[in-house]
Order: sequence, then structure tokens, then C-alpha cells
Amino acid sequence: MRQADLPIVDIAPFIHGDAAARAGVGRAFGHAFETTGFAVVVGHGIPERLANDVYDVMKRYFAQPFAVKSRDAAPEKTKGRGYLPVGIESVARTLQGETPPDLCEALVFSAPHRAAQSARPNIWPAEPPELRGLVEAWRDAILRLTGQLTELSALALDLPQDYFAPWFADPALTLRFVHYPDQAEPPMPGQLRYGAHHDYGGLTILRQDAAPGGLEVADRDGNWFEAGVVPDSFVINVGDLLARWTNERWRSTLHRVSNPDRGLTGSSARLSMVAFTAPNELSEVACLPSCCDAANPPRYEPVKAGEYILSKLRASMDLTARA
Repeated sequence: MRQADLPIVDIAPFIHGDAAARAGVGRAFGHAFETTGFAVVVGHGIPERLANDVYDVMKRYFAQPFAVKSRDAAPEKTKGRGYLPVGIESVARTLQGETPPDLCEALVFSAPHRAAQSARPNIWPAEPPELRGLVEAWRDAILRLTGQLTELSALALDLPQDYFAPWFADPALTLRFVHYPDQAEPPMPGQLRYGAHHDYGGLTILRQDAAPGGLEVADRDGNWFEAGVVPDSFVINVGDLLARWTNERWRSTLHRVSNPDRGLTGSSARLSMVAFTAPNELSEVACLPSCCDAANPPRYEPVKAGEYILSKLRASMDLTARA
């Protein structure tokens, strides 16, 4: 399969540069989302050592027996916290109806924002003991990056740099560490590590590894391309809520995680570290003023951010998809 030509955007000049440098990064950032809906971000300033330490502790977590990991499962899986085993989710259901479950397991945490913390507390595994400290350090780093990307987004959308501050003063942030195990048995027909889907919220921030069977992105004609791995980078893409917010000026692009080649020898297990960003759950999302005019009126009615994302999450879950 051909490799996708995803735009690479160095955001260091935005973080450290003057107004002209920030404007240049804003143009590149906006162009990426208007054309492909994806960007590969470098120059982000998150220490490589921290990323590697989090990656290593998550590999150790998922290597534990299922009986140990299942102790960290939430009583209600749509709460979106704790351990999610293989076989309970199919993200392609949000688009295609009945589809096989995805071939992945996950460990999920939220940032401590007020709307979610009391109702959906995090579930912290006992082992490995250093996991919680590393996840909290990663969360803080991702929250800083989210703030920078939020300001950069405003600039790219012809808005004041602090425009999104009210929506992101208490943001919704979900950290999802996804393990794609070796596939000892052939997948069912149509079954993937993660089915074809759109993300649900704002910007998704992904740090992927280079193991076989990875992220694939569809173009406007439905052709699939592999998303290559750029060292020390994040793959950023637009979710449905942000596409609505921008009146589809920014694209929410179809993507999936493919199965590894069954002819490969050795391990093909994969681990991705994903952050799903969104405005505060209680905030209203309506068309941005820079994304509509008399010739291009708003395409969507306003929605509550949390309700919209939760409806998508419920549709992806096996036990609730038919409710």
C-alpha cells in the first residue's frame, strides 16, 4: 500500500517565535486540515524520554494476564475509564452498522476536569507501581500541548489567538493507551485492529510506534494510504465535533488501523498512545464566525459537546449499539 503524504508541521516557531513566525505556522496548520484532515506535528517540546517511559510502562501493563487487567475494568464500559478488553468495541458501527469487534484492548483515563471527575473517576492499576505517576506526567504534557494547539487552531481559523479559551478553560481530555495484540488466529471477514471511523471530538493527538499493521488514512476518493511514522512526532487529526464547529472547513477524515501481514514472523503487537481533546462537556458548539457567511451558512445546529461525543461512544459499543 502506498504511503500517505501527510503534511509535516513544525510548531516550534509558533511556541517560541514572533508574530510573523506564528502566522506562518498557522497557515501551514490550517492548510493541512483543510486538505487532508491530518498533520504530523514536530517541534512540540514534549520530552522523548517521557514518551518512551510511558510507552514502556504501558507495554508492561498489557503484558500482564487478563485476570490481572480485568480488575481495572469499569462497571459500565461507556463510562470510558479503566481497562477495556478485546471484543467489546467496534468503532466502525458509528458508520456502517453491524461490524465485527475491533482487535484491540485499551487503558483509558480522563484529565481531572470538573464535569467528569466526580461522575467518572479514573481507575488506577496497582501494577506496575510507577504507571500512575508516568500517566499523570504525560497528561500534564498533553494538556500543555492541547493549549498550544488550541491557540494555533484559532490563528489558523482567522480568529484571535485566545478565542477558544472559554471552551478549553476546563477541557475534556481522554488519554487512551491502545494495545493491538499479536493475532494468533485469522481475523473474521471485515475485522480490523480498529475499524474505519471518524474521531468524535476536537483534535486527536496520536503517538504511534513503528510495528506492522498501523494507521491508514482514506483520501476523498476512498483510497487507503499508510500513515508513515516520523520520529518524535504526533499525528494530529480533526474529529467530527471540530468539523461541525468549522462548518466543514476542516475535514474529519476516515481512518483505520490495519491488521499485520500474516506472513510476518516474530511479534507484530502494536501500542499507540492517543489523546482525544474536546471543549468542556457542558459547552455549546455552534458554527464559528470565521467559517460562515451569507454564501456559506451554518450546516449544523448547535450541540452540547459532551452529549454529542457520548452518543458516538455509545454507538461504538457492542452492548449498547442495539439499544
